[in-house]
Amino acid sequence: MCGRFVLTADANMLLEAFGLDTVPVEPVPRYNIAPTQPVAVITNAEPSKLTYQRWGLIPSWAKDISIGSKMFNARAETVAEKPSFKNALKRRRCLIPANGFYEWPQKGKNPLYIHLEGNPVFAFAGLWEVWHSPDGDELQSCTILTGEPNEFVSQFHTRQAIILPSESYSDWLYSGEMKPEEALSMLQPYPADQMRAYEVSKAVNGAGIEGPELIAPVGGQVSLL
Repeated sequence: MCGRFVLTADANMLLEAFGLDTVPVEPVPRYNIAPTQPVAVITNAEPSKLTYQRWGLIPSWAKDISIGSKMFNARAETVAEKPSFKNALKRRRCLIPANGFYEWPQKGKNPLYIHLEGNPVFAFAGLWEVWHSPDGDELQSCTILTGEPNEFVSQFHTRQAIILPSESYSDWLYSGEMKPEEALSMLQPYPADQMRAYEVSKAVNGAGIEGPELIAPVGGQVSLL
């Protein structure tokens, strides 16, 4: 699963990495993004623009937004069948930019900060949805897709957030309806040899805590066994 991640890239870095035409406001560096908070997204409806959505997908048929707090991840193995996600897989896909993310290997152990070697900003594969409140207000929300871990992540977790290679960005953001099997074929584990991790402070456990000290190493690099 992916329950916390980091996005510190500035507007210029995002423009270059994702071929955007515009970033509406200069992003504020975030070191502890948690479910239900706003996250930067690039949707297939506006693939050249960075927008913001609530993290935790709220299906269009939901009675209220509370369901979103449990739907910040979607399993790739079942996403094409689940009522909450199957329509979004066909019609509403997105990229969720990140510089890294956290995982907790064992209870009581320090969390790990995971990032990509030589690739300071990347994108999770995501889905998005539009929900209308009883009063008619519109809310856009998203979820991060997860799958089987690669050899590196499997050392400390049974799931892995799906990171798309940059050459797949445009295909994932295809604006039309995509067959489920086409979308699912892109959801592969990221190459293990390109991932790095090190221990960080347990302060990241608190969802309201922010700051660059959260990604400061407190232990050595984790190696692929």
